[in-house]
Amino acid sequence: MEDVNLIDLMKSRAQAYGMLARLFREEVDLATLRELQGMRFPTATGNATVDEGYHQLFEYLRRAWEDSVTELAIDYVRTFIGHGVNGYSAAYPYESVYTSERRLLMQEARAEVLATLRENELKRGDWNEAEDHIALELEFMQRMALRAAEALADGAEDEAVAYLRTSYEFLENHLLNWVPMLVTDMRLHSKTLFYQGLGQLTLGTIEEDGAVLRELLDSVEE
Repeated sequence: MEDVNLIDLMKSRAQAYGMLARLFREEVDLATLRELQGMRFPTATGNATVDEGYHQLFEYLRRAWEDSVTELAIDYVRTFIGHGVNGYSAAYPYESVYTSERRLLMQEARAEVLATLRENELKRGDWNEAEDHIALELEFMQRMALRAAEALADGAEDEAVAYLRTSYEFLENHLLNWVPMLVTDMRLHSKTLFYQGLGQLTLGTIEEDGAVLRELLDSVEE
């Protein structure tokens, strides 16, 4: 392992997951909008889904102005909260909705994520949402990446590998198991290119990250 390169990779992974988690956690405020407009998005990452996500976000942000905050707030509610009383009126950002037979909250997936958080000595903080909310699952990946970076910096390679293995298993058992369905619903319910792009970027990111983690773990096992 080339520790310096791997540390940079872990930090880059953490940064990506942190940004995605922030955009799912709450509506975009003006400061966040300005920050996003100041970012440089890659045009060719090698992953078509990621590239489409970045393209859609760029197209929205280059035309956005202060009043776009209101438009995005409305679309956030339309996309993730909806106005119906069943499990099909929005792209509900909870794993339980997509993995339970009746599309209900607080089901088995939430209990599994809660157990994983406790096993890794993590808490959801003061945010009043179920543990299987996509923002919290993305933040879990962010924290594991940061821990892996710290372990590598300390020369604790076995510890870093354990964090990578935990990350990969969480991706396989949780995010990759339901986010594709969430993104399909985001395309159905969101009206702005911003949330269309966020869905594509998230899907491409977790798919690509799964491949990267698998390659890293395979290299260790060999």
